[in-house]
Amino acid sequence: MGPDPKVLLQVVRMRMPFGKYKDRLLCDLPVSYLEWFASKGFPEGKLGMLLQTMHVIKTNGLDDLLKPLKEDRRRDDAYDFR
Repeated sequence: MGPDPKVLLQVVRMRMPFGKYKDRLLCDLPVSYLEWFASKGFPEGKLGMLLQTMHVIKTNGLDDLLKPLKEDRRRDDAYDFR
């Protein structure tokens, strides 16, 4: 069974809600920050699960999984007429 596409979409759309990297997309967080969470403890709930997912992706060199989703997101943002 592969990664859940819904989770992958969330990591390319959700922004970090607090801290040093507030407002940065979860998929763009540096691995050092994710490693810090891994050593100190991830937050509870959905955010923690998404950060753990990004930690696994980045520490295993699987960033290419996100490339198509990031490109789709950029394309969607270009047509956001709010």
